[in-house]
Amino acid sequence: MAYKWLVILATILLLHVTYGARIDNQQEDEFLYDTFPEGFMWGTATSAYQIEGAWREDGKGMTNWDFWAHENNGANMANGHNGDVACDSYHKYMEDIDLLKNMGAKSYRFSLSWARIIPTGRIADGINQAGIDHYNRVIDGLVEAGVQPFVTLYHWDLPMPLVQNGAWLNETIVDHFTDYARVVFREYGDRVKFWLSFNEPHVFCPSEWQYAQHDFFQDPPVKPYICAHNIIKSHAKAYRLYDSEFKPSQEGKMGITLNCDWPEPKDLNNATHVEASDRSMHFHYGWWANPLSRGEYPPIMREILDEKSAAEGRNTSRLPTFDAEWTEIINGTLDFFGLNHYFSYYVLPSNGTSTWLDGDANIQQEYDPAWNYTAVGWPVTPFGLRKVITWISKEYGFPPIYVTENGYGSYERDGLDDPERVDYYTNYINQMLKSIKMDGSDVKGYAAWSLIDNLEWVSGYTVRFGVNYVNFTDPNLPRTPKQSAILLKKIFSDNGFPQPSP
Repeated sequence: MAYKWLVILATILLLHVTYGARIDNQQEDEFLYDTFPEGFMWGTATSAYQIEGAWREDGKGMTNWDFWAHENNGANMANGHNGDVACDSYHKYMEDIDLLKNMGAKSYRFSLSWARIIPTGRIADGINQAGIDHYNRVIDGLVEAGVQPFVTLYHWDLPMPLVQNGAWLNETIVDHFTDYARVVFREYGDRVKFWLSFNEPHVFCPSEWQYAQHDFFQDPPVKPYICAHNIIKSHAKAYRLYDSEFKPSQEGKMGITLNCDWPEPKDLNNATHVEASDRSMHFHYGWWANPLSRGEYPPIMREILDEKSAAEGRNTSRLPTFDAEWTEIINGTLDFFGLNHYFSYYVLPSNGTSTWLDGDANIQQEYDPAWNYTAVGWPVTPFGLRKVITWISKEYGFPPIYVTENGYGSYERDGLDDPERVDYYTNYINQMLKSIKMDGSDVKGYAAWSLIDNLEWVSGYTVRFGVNYVNFTDPNLPRTPKQSAILLKKIFSDNGFPQPSP
């Protein structure tokens, strides 16, 4: 153990050398030795379908992912993998809590399975007390361990009856989600003080697995914008419910977590490239954040999509409109901004022929083959975390921000020694520190993705994001800390990177 930490410390001291080369005209700043603000909330993250297992146990209902993983004899998933058992965290949650305690985590971001609590997704069909009881045990265990529960209501797993009723394309789901939120706030809000409504709607709104339909996508896209419209309404109704009925006594906070990678202008000296970067941020992050904080979609998004819709001969825009009543409901429904961030890319203007959202935004992405890439094909570009946080801060008046996911995907064969992940976390977290110390951003917390190796959606178990290793060949699924878990324990304990002793 001592040897491993010496290796990690040596790695930290050499980081500015390792990442000395950056993209065009970008000089890498020196490594910043400093600490985070007092009370900074350090933790890790997971989601229900990826870790829980127990897919048909104790009254849980079927979800879109249960269906998708089993359809066509598992052909939709790498190697026919599924989440039937996953990490068996439904039964082994106390082992996961022990991992959090051992790392010194102050918070744990996890999601609830809607179908475990309300099996059909419709409260009129009944609540599953066994599901309620399970999450009570998890939350009680976290509180007893001194770990703050940071709970996501929806992380991609939708009860199958709602899927069959159109999922997020059917506006009736807004009321079903609000009913679900009321049950959750009532049952757990005395102990849970941080809520996230949705995880990454930008990912699930255009995805086939969300609707359990192949050939779902349209070009030019219409359905993702309808989905987004209903997601925004669902978040807002749940927020208003919490704000009026629960927050006065429970004193918690609620936000949404949005994924956003950094669109680096390919040519920083070209104004059209810089504009393309800003436009990309409005289409990717502002699509959701702007309505929930200002009551309307970003003006540039409205202008472009209205023009394109008219040119396509449509009577109405592909981007829906909120009426006055809904504008009032959705406006100002964020206590904090959640951010999932993994990588960056070059961006430049295009003629609208790129893939769907970038095509609508008149931008295109490019990647540098000289960058290092993770097992999932994402470039390792630490500078982007600082830049995306700073953009959000300046655009939205320096709101509280929680980085709710950030991590490194490696190959299935990788084991306990994960130096690339160690480098990744140290560099990205240091850039987050710079966003606070140098740019004035109000970042309140950070959750590393993920606590344990788990089912990486359609990639199955072929990719590992965990800082704790799970041996999937052992029926007991033992967990073992990796080098990266030891690193994070040190960063959590030090609250950052204090100046080394001479």
